[in-house]
Amino acid sequence: MVGVITTLKDAEISAVVDSDGRSLACHVDQRPPGISLRQCLVSAFRPTNETGNFWTHFLPIFVFAFHFLEVFTWEGVPEPSNPFFYPFWNYFLGVLYLLLASSLAHLLNSMSLIIREICFFVDYGTISAYTVGSSLAYYYYIHPQAGIPDFGFKGQNSTQRKSLNADEEGWHSASSPTQFQLFFESLYIPSSCLVAIICVLICCNTRQCWRKYRYAVRTLVFLLPFFISSTPIFYRLQSPSASSLSSSSPQLFSTMAAFFYRHCFWLVVSAIFNISKIPERFSPGNFDIWGHSHQWFHCCTFLSILDELQMIKVEMRALLLNPTLILSPATPPRLPGPTLWSTYGVMVFLQGCIACIIALFGWQAYQIYGPEQKKLKGH
Repeated sequence: MVGVITTLKDAEISAVVDSDGRSLACHVDQRPPGISLRQCLVSAFRPTNETGNFWTHFLPIFVFAFHFLEVFTWEGVPEPSNPFFYPFWNYFLGVLYLLLASSLAHLLNSMSLIIREICFFVDYGTISAYTVGSSLAYYYYIHPQAGIPDFGFKGQNSTQRKSLNADEEGWHSASSPTQFQLFFESLYIPSSCLVAIICVLICCNTRQCWRKYRYAVRTLVFLLPFFISSTPIFYRLQSPSASSLSSSSPQLFSTMAAFFYRHCFWLVVSAIFNISKIPERFSPGNFDIWGHSHQWFHCCTFLSILDELQMIKVEMRALLLNPTLILSPATPPRLPGPTLWSTYGVMVFLQGCIACIIALFGWQAYQIYGPEQKKLKGH
């Protein structure tokens, strides 16, 4: 029957584990390479080593979408197509691609050795795209008054808006920009894109090189985009006065900081699970279906994304609903507001670069696994 999957047991795993790259800590119910698309889809509902890996990133798509769309129910917000939301939609696409690619990579990777490699190349690419989506959201929402112009939000007339205080006027002053301002205005987004591309190259390379330390390399390599993309938040945390616009801003600032610290906490916990391979390292065979480290890694990374989303929403609510946080029309922003080219254009360009990298490594995978795949089909 087409829908029946014969999973590998202990005695059979050693024959494929080296070439297939499966975890030695997983002892039973591993899907064999070379199964059909239909069998892969059916395996999502059967107890295999990839079942939990699929669901722990597929179900969060709907949870994330629910919390994301909640923004558009706020009173007085502009239409979803308003340029104000361009960075937010790009952030949504980055997270969607990450969760969808991760879940499908785990679901479809047993179709062939070549498809397995390509699935995870795409997975690494979407992680990098997500970091740039986060950077776009940070660029326009997290940094104090970073180029969000007046889009004519409902319920906020010009008499309600207050001018910026001395701290904000200092930021917009063109006479003496600081080094951070120059970096942020000129290099922040390009740096995020460059680092994302470097991360894809390194992670894809770990499929063949540095295999002994591949999990540590893949985990540590994403520290760089984290630090680059989080630059606006570090600035806010080190310069609280930059957000002191009203008596309510300290509460807003502390809320943003709390979500960021939780975001970091879940990232650290996810890294520990990914590198240590706990709990299956200490109890091989008992966590093959549910509860192994990669599933906890998935859960923790999603919790970090959820806290990141809440952090961004806090800043967006402040910009949208608090008149004292809207730029005065008399004080033009130093940074340009979001446009199609500066948001969607950046993501399309990045995706094109990542697609070229995936194509290159995919061709290399074909050269390596093509002959072996033909042998498997011959049997």
